[in-house]
Amino acid sequence: MRKIKTQLIFALIILASLACLYASNIQCVWTGVEKIIAVGDIHGDFKNFVSILKATELINGELHWTGGKTHLVQMGDIMDRGPDAKKVFDLLIRLEKEAEEAGGKVHMLIGNHEEINIAGIAFDYVGYVTVEQFVSFLPDDYRQMREKEFGKTIREKAFQETELTPSSDVNLMEYWKEVMTNDEEARRRYINTFNEKYGKWILKHNAVIKINDIIFVHGGISEIYSTWKLEDINNLLRKELDFLRQLLLNPEPPEIPFQPVIVYDNEGPLWYRNLAKIAEEILKQEVDRILSNLNAKYMVIAHTTLRGDAISINNMNRFQGRIWLIDTGISDFYGGYLSALIIENGKFSVWGINNEK
Repeated sequence: MRKIKTQLIFALIILASLACLYASNIQCVWTGVEKIIAVGDIHGDFKNFVSILKATELINGELHWTGGKTHLVQMGDIMDRGPDAKKVFDLLIRLEKEAEEAGGKVHMLIGNHEEINIAGIAFDYVGYVTVEQFVSFLPDDYRQMREKEFGKTIREKAFQETELTPSSDVNLMEYWKEVMTNDEEARRRYINTFNEKYGKWILKHNAVIKINDIIFVHGGISEIYSTWKLEDINNLLRKELDFLRQLLLNPEPPEIPFQPVIVYDNEGPLWYRNLAKIAEEILKQEVDRILSNLNAKYMVIAHTTLRGDAISINNMNRFQGRIWLIDTGISDFYGGYLSALIIENGKFSVWGINNEK
């Protein structure tokens, strides 16, 4: 009886938090914006992201907003593959406030890599979570305690008391790699610590937005979802992801039936790839219907990485310039091809292709 009562209490807590979070829609449509700069998947590459923001005059040398009324759209997939997702999040959290004060806007879209980290399944994909990312989201006291234990165990000059020395870095990363691979308790701490702050912040954002007559979305909008209101797509995705987030944070999760609709859906906005991969002659009429349903002229997507000879301004747009693909492999993991899509007074251009870093 006590267990049932406890579960009901937890259920009410979760439902109350969801009601609070979704009591009002988070804005997802803007009009009258003169300049937009969109940046594709970052995958933990803070250095390259900062280089793009500086080159497009959105930030200065001290990493503060200088973009004025420009809208920056980061297309999702800040996480995984690279080391510095946490640094990117921290920068965007600050730039959001600074841009707002200047009359501009920073939009961070939810990507599939944010989704799988919030849902706690990123470790199921080999190679996604890097050791550096893993360590960065661990609680400070837990990380320090484990590193102190490591220092005592190896009994060599890798540590002086509890402080790292340059020669100890490799040994320490190998230790953390072993922890990440085999220690379920450490994985749980990573997931929970990430979700407590950054997962909560991510879910204050959208999966799909519309600025002027342009749709921005990580993967793409399939025909079935093009008939939905953007607010409904965003609200349901946030609701599903926050349900999963709460289950992970809750030590005794309530037994509430949960059947996701958008989360993990290959036709959904975080995973859909057809707009980037299917031949234009096959998909042309479908694209016409999708854009018509969305009352939009253009769609900007990321998620599907352009590679090699495909990285050019000509190959970044499809269907006569109505669909733009802007995941050029910005992270060094994919080769470090820096780029940004610039839309000013309705005209599209690309910065960065063939530019040196």
